[in-house]
Amino acid sequence: MSLLSVRGLVAGYGVGEVLHGIDLDVADAGTTALLGANGAGKTTALRAITGMVKRRGSVTFDGTDISGISPHAAARLGIAHVPQGRGTFVQLSVQDNLRVGALRRSDRNAVRTDLDRCFELFPILAERSRSHAGTLSGGEQQMLAISRALMTRPRLMLLDEPSLGLAPAITRRLFALLPQLRAEWGIAVLIVEQNAALALAQADQAVVLESGRVVVSGPAAQVAGNDDVRRAYLGT
Repeated sequence: MSLLSVRGLVAGYGVGEVLHGIDLDVADAGTTALLGANGAGKTTALRAITGMVKRRGSVTFDGTDISGISPHAAARLGIAHVPQGRGTFVQLSVQDNLRVGALRRSDRNAVRTDLDRCFELFPILAERSRSHAGTLSGGEQQMLAISRALMTRPRLMLLDEPSLGLAPAITRRLFALLPQLRAEWGIAVLIVEQNAALALAQADQAVVLESGRVVVSGPAAQVAGNDDVRRAYLGT
């Protein structure tokens, strides 16, 4: 069953269209990889799903049409967006950043539990819990951004280029956590990522965009075996 279903999504900025009627699905507790070259429309797709940019078409979340929803309303429904560039509050401590993620929640005991779970996922954040977020390394800030999204108790997480600017070892560590998010937190993931091999290895579905249109989609293993995809994104 699809938790998120997008049909005929058209979106852009001003009078210019970037997406020209794309379709994609994310299964409940599943992972869909959204791939494509720079400028293909991947980031715009994430922004359109949460209502950050002007859009047309159908966006359904857990059976409810959210096509006209605002970003704040999308967050309240359980859609967490981790943008490219992380977006941490650099003047706040690590712990305060995480508590910002839980501001809308009233279940204080569960918030404490989730804070501990985030520190278990990323022990370095526990060690630096009182440090300003701006003093963290790029990898640590990405861990913090993901953890802050987890503190909202999302059902769907939109990850935009989580590996951008990170060392390969940190990137592999972050991607290794995706199955844990699905299994232990029950979170579905829509991930935009330039490292296609890593994204396809963790995803069950994949969509490839080219100039704002879907050119390939299907099970991730099938997409990874597509000759055009292998030549363009996997170097094989």
